[in-house]
Amino acid sequence: MFTEVEQEQLIEKLEIFKIQGRDKRGRKILRIIGKFFPARNLSVEVVNKYLAEKIFPELEKRPFAVVYVHTDVEKSENFPGVSALRSFYDAIPVKVRENMEAVYFLHPGLQARLFLATFGRFIFSGGLYGKLRYVSRVDYLWEHVRRNEIGMPEFVYDHDEDLEYRPMMDYGLESDHARVYGDAPAVDSPVTMYSMRCIS
Repeated sequence: MFTEVEQEQLIEKLEIFKIQGRDKRGRKILRIIGKFFPARNLSVEVVNKYLAEKIFPELEKRPFAVVYVHTDVEKSENFPGVSALRSFYDAIPVKVRENMEAVYFLHPGLQARLFLATFGRFIFSGGLYGKLRYVSRVDYLWEHVRRNEIGMPEFVYDHDEDLEYRPMMDYGLESDHARVYGDAPAVDSPVTMYSMRCIS
């Protein structure tokens, strides 16, 4: 584990959390890139301290929206755990929670949807859960957010392109893991098989 200072520098360098641009209602945007979150290298305390000092003060006065980019997130690398998510949420000041009017969840994937449907109401309050909006394509995000005011990493657009050619990825019926481009079967987990039965 890195020192506290090194962890803070890492969060800053990776730009995991960035206040950038506005949505079409004029609200500030807090952009969060899930793939950039190095869960193994950051402690809950340091993340909460960083948010309290660098992010939340800018969001206390006016309504804002969150754009959470879930593209290419790996559970083993980027997911901090249920207890950490709960701690992050509990550390949000009441005023900031009240000002958070929308959460746009880009490229959720089936497993993320199932997780939130199962645990979302336990981790987050009903108020926040009710503000969640799934967005399956970047183009659909621009219906809510001013396109030229928020930056997106190139891999986000690459994923959108993959979805155009392989739309079943949207529903978890086809893995987006690189190995399926070969002869390996597209259905590669019990969760996916269960999902197929549910959808069919």
